[in-house]
Amino acid sequence: MTEWQEDLITAEAAGTLDGLLFERVHRSPDAVAYRDHDKASGQWLDIRWREVAAQVSRWRAALAGEGFEPGDRAALSLRNCADWVYFDQAALGEGLVSVPLYTDDRPDNVAYILHDAAVSVLLLQNLRQWKALVPALGDNTTLQRVLILEPADVDEKSAATEADPRLRFVEDWLPATAPDAPRRDGDPHALASIVYTSGTTGRPKGVMLSHYNMLSVAHAAVAAVDCYQQDLFLSFLPLSHTLERTAGYYLPVMAGATVAHARSVLQLAEDLVTVKPTVMIAVPRIFERVHGRIMAQLEKKSPLARSLFQAAVRIGWQHFQWRQGRAAWSPELLLNPLLRKLVGDKVTAKLGGRMRFAISGGAALPLPVARVFIGLGLPILQGYGLTETSPVISVTRDGNNDPASVGEPLRGIEVRIGDKDELLVKSPGIMLGYWNNHAATAEMIDPDGWLHTGDQARIENGCIYITGRIKDILVLSNGEKIPPGDMESAICLDPLFEQALVVGEGRPCLAALVVLSSDLWFGFAKEQGLDPFARESLEDSRLQKKVLVRIQQQLHDFPGYARIRRVSLMLDPWTVENGLLTPTLKVKRAKVMDAYREQIEALYAQ
Repeated sequence: MTEWQEDLITAEAAGTLDGLLFERVHRSPDAVAYRDHDKASGQWLDIRWREVAAQVSRWRAALAGEGFEPGDRAALSLRNCADWVYFDQAALGEGLVSVPLYTDDRPDNVAYILHDAAVSVLLLQNLRQWKALVPALGDNTTLQRVLILEPADVDEKSAATEADPRLRFVEDWLPATAPDAPRRDGDPHALASIVYTSGTTGRPKGVMLSHYNMLSVAHAAVAAVDCYQQDLFLSFLPLSHTLERTAGYYLPVMAGATVAHARSVLQLAEDLVTVKPTVMIAVPRIFERVHGRIMAQLEKKSPLARSLFQAAVRIGWQHFQWRQGRAAWSPELLLNPLLRKLVGDKVTAKLGGRMRFAISGGAALPLPVARVFIGLGLPILQGYGLTETSPVISVTRDGNNDPASVGEPLRGIEVRIGDKDELLVKSPGIMLGYWNNHAATAEMIDPDGWLHTGDQARIENGCIYITGRIKDILVLSNGEKIPPGDMESAICLDPLFEQALVVGEGRPCLAALVVLSSDLWFGFAKEQGLDPFARESLEDSRLQKKVLVRIQQQLHDFPGYARIRRVSLMLDPWTVENGLLTPTLKVKRAKVMDAYREQIEALYAQ
């Protein structure tokens, strides 16, 4: 057997997403499927494919006993764990439609989705979730069964089930054993899941995805990016995020790889070192935060240490460019192995030391962040796509990795540039449509079958370069057009700035709302002779001038007219809980502008 062995299941061999699991169990029943952390023992436990099949059979037997009809909707709101897989596979195996929910989504948003999708059965992590959801549910009449995964004491159980007879605890609801569930002869093109978009504006829309939508994209992705049986994925993006679900759940089943479910984002650093993954999927914000910490720590190092770090990044980046065929060889590259050992290996050791590559998707990864990680020896591949495309459209390849691009389209996917430089896509992964929203579907997919991404792009040498967002362009009163997202990403590369939102539509100049890092604020305020506990310190003119200088340093590569003239500083972060972030951590621009309307008006009244 070779060191890295392939055993790929095709979309055709799988047929359906539940058929994919049957095929994997048949091929490698004794291989390790999942690695979950057991709270009781404090150990990481291996779960083999045959054990997964046995657990799915128990869940299927329990669901079958409820009398649901094929096509009924089954929603789940769990942290990443093997039970997420069991429920999803059992629901699909019974012909139900899976509706994933974010565990940290607001109760009113969850209640809206449950009502809109007419969900019949709901699985929650714990009783606390249910108690928070009840007031928002109102007179929901479609919900027939509510399941609670985590146990509770006898009195809590009794009170909860008496208050609502729909409520059951999984430990009491699941049968102790169940016969092996039969393989379903399902239609690959039937509806498998309704995935609700994050909704940066307005209510989320339900994206209808078929079994074949997700299987075809997973297979095209694994054909583009090598994945082996020996790979170990660390899963920490929520499985309700379509990127994690397709690329971090279905794709590893297809390849026969193992997935370890991280305990939480707060424990991610510890899990990386313990689990030692070979592959990781993340959104850019994760890489940006790690980059910010590295830069903040670097400022405390000696001049020699800073120079060594900068040399490692610079020469490592040159070596990467040379390997990609974009730069000539230089004698300086002979230093790369030494610098990698002195600097790069110490950083990658904090990621477990075995990472073959990481995938960044969901938004644009700032080039300076990519440069640091790649220079230090961690290959980052960028993916691009939409929930509506299951979700991957393109990905950079190991031998053709330009971090300024989002790579080449996957096999079987067509792209072209339409009006206003909009990227248009045809793909086997294109959704069936929006749930109960024909008008929105017709707006997204034209009569010729092209999906309109809303992103502006150019295509060079077969690679896609995203250049802007059609609806997210600020037009100043002088006619200058500014893409705020690029500026906001650049600003937040300074570790002092946690979040930023650039404003200026119809105004004479640009301004910004900036959330300062709570970790760095105290030291920064004291350097300026200000009281960090006094809110009025944020309005000090000297402080604001210092901040504007730092912001402009981050924007030095932008055109001269892309200059922030005024700034409003704050310490309270924008979060999912206060309604200013989506569950995928995207800023709800309109909501933030509405919440800080007075501050914005004050900026332009100066």
